[in-house]
Amino acid sequence: MNLSRKMHDWFSRQMESTRLHLARPDALIQLAVMGLITGLLAGAVIVCFRYLIEAAQNFALRGNGPDAFESLTPWMRFVFPLAGAIALAVMFRWFAKGLYVLGVARVLERMAYHQGHLTLRGFVLQFFGVAIALISGHSVGREGAHIFLGACTGSLLGQKLELPNNAVRTLVGCGTAAGIAASFNTPLAGVIFSLEVIMMDYQLASFIPVILSAVTATVVSNAFLGNAAVFSVPIMELGSLKEIPLVVILGLLSGTLAAGFIIMVKKIAGKGKVWPIEWQMMAAGISIALLGMWLPEVMGIGYDTINIALIGGYSAGLLLLMAAAKLVATSICSALNVPGGMIGPSFFIGATLGAGFGHLMIAWLPDIGIQPGLYAMLGMSAMMGASLQAPLAALTALLELTDNPQIIMPGMLVVVIAGLTASELFGQESLFITMLKAKGLDYKQHPVLAALRRVGVASIMNKDF
Repeated sequence: MNLSRKMHDWFSRQMESTRLHLARPDALIQLAVMGLITGLLAGAVIVCFRYLIEAAQNFALRGNGPDAFESLTPWMRFVFPLAGAIALAVMFRWFAKGLYVLGVARVLERMAYHQGHLTLRGFVLQFFGVAIALISGHSVGREGAHIFLGACTGSLLGQKLELPNNAVRTLVGCGTAAGIAASFNTPLAGVIFSLEVIMMDYQLASFIPVILSAVTATVVSNAFLGNAAVFSVPIMELGSLKEIPLVVILGLLSGTLAAGFIIMVKKIAGKGKVWPIEWQMMAAGISIALLGMWLPEVMGIGYDTINIALIGGYSAGLLLLMAAAKLVATSICSALNVPGGMIGPSFFIGATLGAGFGHLMIAWLPDIGIQPGLYAMLGMSAMMGASLQAPLAALTALLELTDNPQIIMPGMLVVVIAGLTASELFGQESLFITMLKAKGLDYKQHPVLAALRRVGVASIMNKDF
């Protein structure tokens, strides 16, 4: 009994010493260890989440694979989203207790005003809510869920160990990077997204733990899910410098469409926020059911459709129609609080827009040697960068997802032009900030506050009094 007591006292003293050290901005070793643990836990959570969704979709879609909603009859494509909407309405009506905004937007809000403290309730709602939404064919992505689940894993770990707030914030960043890395097999994109969007902090004490977390989560994901690229495409490059004006035009089109996407989300969310949550879910479910009966490609994430577009499939008219329908479907789901992410849908919209543009250019300029798949890739990066205002993350994600280094130069150009078009020409903020403000929440970043949040009070207080 005495030995057990002594061990407990020793452990308590060690934890107290660790907490005090973690309050300092230079606690690199301790934060690196915590980042490693966060990556392991977040990677395990993402693997479980993926297994749940893919197993359920394979069963529901008769073994045709995830997202194969085209294999269902029109009647079944109507029933699936409706059944999912009913399940989501029940879950959020009786369990959410007002917690309706989840995903990346919730992480940003908690980082800005609550020191990164996320809740177990939010974790459960996101895990099962997004699973229901994706299995039933709602037009959302899984990446936002992965980000939230990873961030929540880091936050809950920090809270459980009673770590100082500055350490909890770093663990949220670690979990964010781990979520993207495990989702796409893109550790570098995960790190950049976490630092560029969530933490807005490039200090060494933040950078190293985030890298370790992303790498660890990728290892866990690869061990269970494999390391194959999400999109399998041949090496593509610009045929000549004559295509540069076409890349500029695609950037302008992508930025304009991204601005339209943001405005549509804002308008629908503004009208829908006065409705009870169950009516919002049902309205989204009925909308997706009707769209899915007509154009099943818009259901789910749509990675199967993106892969076909990347290798030159579909006609220009069908591709542009799918881009418009997916934009409407995702705007409705996101604005009406259907849990899920917007990275996957933005890839879909950008890929179909870019591929459709490429096919049109082949018809109009047959002598240049245009590859529609190249413009599909550029459109993906441009749409993500402009709609989420995360240009570096979009460019890095594209490079890692397609394993195509020739995409860098035109990718940089198209991402910059699309981002400037959406933010400067049309004056739109990112989808995440738009969602927060449309739901009556807010988000502000101040450099002085950011600097202060990197230091815990315990590291500068005087205990000798």
